[in-house]
Amino acid sequence: MPVDLEYLRQHYASLSDDALLEINRADLVEAAQKCYDHELAARRLRSAEPVDDKPEWLDEASEVYSRIDAPGAAPGGDLVDARDALESAGIPCYLDQSDMPAEENVSPKPTQVWRLMVPGNLNLHATSVLERDIFNAEFEAQWKTHLEMLSDAELQAMNPRDAFCGLFDRVERVTRTFEEEIARRGL
Repeated sequence: MPVDLEYLRQHYASLSDDALLEINRADLVEAAQKCYDHELAARRLRSAEPVDDKPEWLDEASEVYSRIDAPGAAPGGDLVDARDALESAGIPCYLDQSDMPAEENVSPKPTQVWRLMVPGNLNLHATSVLERDIFNAEFEAQWKTHLEMLSDAELQAMNPRDAFCGLFDRVERVTRTFEEEIARRGL
């Protein structure tokens, strides 16, 4: 039976900090561990037990999103949304944190980098999921604002295929190249 991720998220969110920290992460299945880790991060809590659940594919992973934060900051907001979008699409991912090297005479103190990693062979799919589920809404809002600023004559003269000819060309090229590869292989 599949794990109900939404139920787990709601359940962990309903617990007090102490109750959440009493959970033995090692007793949870992988999907529950991710929900648990997400709730800890959202509250900026750290589990008493060490977490080393690095996936086997990490050595061959691709970074699909990153953010720079102050030292000690927990992943939140956009990183958590991005991770949730990938998990909802069934794409395995791993949130990696590393410290940026200190440079001489630099203030403030060194920062940390959060990187959202996916198996290398899922890079394109993951990037597209993030565009669709996270970034396209912002792009749409910007486009809407742009259109609202145009006069009636400018709007009537506008053609999205011209304004975004590069994007339409990319879709055509991707489709054509895929179909050519299918034909080349005789599939």
